[in-house]
Amino acid sequence: MNVVSLFNGMNTGRQALENVGIKVNKYYSSEIKPYAIQLTQHHFPDTIQVGDVTKWRDWDIDWKSIDLILSGSPCQDLSMAGKRAGINGKKSSLFFVFVEILNHIRTLNPNVIFFQENVGSANVKDVGIMSRALGVYPVRFNSSLLVAQMRDRYYWTNIKTKETMFDVVTDIPQPKDRKIMLQDILTSGKADRDKSLCLLEGYYSKKPKNEYEKYLKRYNMGMLQIVHEGEKNVRLLNKIELCRLQGFPDNYCDILTRNKAASLLGDGWTLPIIEHIFSFINK
Repeated sequence: MNVVSLFNGMNTGRQALENVGIKVNKYYSSEIKPYAIQLTQHHFPDTIQVGDVTKWRDWDIDWKSIDLILSGSPCQDLSMAGKRAGINGKKSSLFFVFVEILNHIRTLNPNVIFFQENVGSANVKDVGIMSRALGVYPVRFNSSLLVAQMRDRYYWTNIKTKETMFDVVTDIPQPKDRKIMLQDILTSGKADRDKSLCLLEGYYSKKPKNEYEKYLKRYNMGMLQIVHEGEKNVRLLNKIELCRLQGFPDNYCDILTRNKAASLLGDGWTLPIIEHIFSFINK
């Protein structure tokens, strides 16, 4: 496959394709965060970096050769954790750049496969706008089925669809629950809940403050996950645990600091969920 990945982040799409046995010929990555690019090139040095998504018309790509286009357009304006400006907000409106690129490829290759992800807390109106732009309604999965993290997301794709009376909908079945609990993935200490709170880039990338009250306050506000290491002794999740919450190997982010890894993992896709969806490409 020849692949274009927009908002590529930590390259989860490429890793998922490899893991389900789909051979990649050329992989074009649009990403501007330096340490995301660093991690991508560390694992897949043949990745072709093309830069800012808004400059896509300048990219040196044979668009008719593209078999798959991936997008995880920014969720900040859609998420409950953001200011709820909606799909037309400054960051989340980049979704429409993805639509422009997809429609351009479709004029050259009508059979191109597409994939788009965004937050489950998005407003129903915004979900409708996105669905009509893509011509398909999404499936909704929670990563808690496959990892120890609550992560509710919408996924739009034409990999497998079905027609209802009025619409075309994504028809990827729910994955089987692996029943992985937060306690199962901890390297030490105790968890006080079955599943971790959703990883969030902004909260997990901040420099930790070793003060029990501050950790606890942010935890109670739903802003981070803590681990108990004894009475009045708590900590944030470490790098290995963060990788596990997104379904990556323990050493996947070894070249990054803990906070840079947290930033990418918190802003990224859950690897086993993407593997599950991509497994239907061959089917």
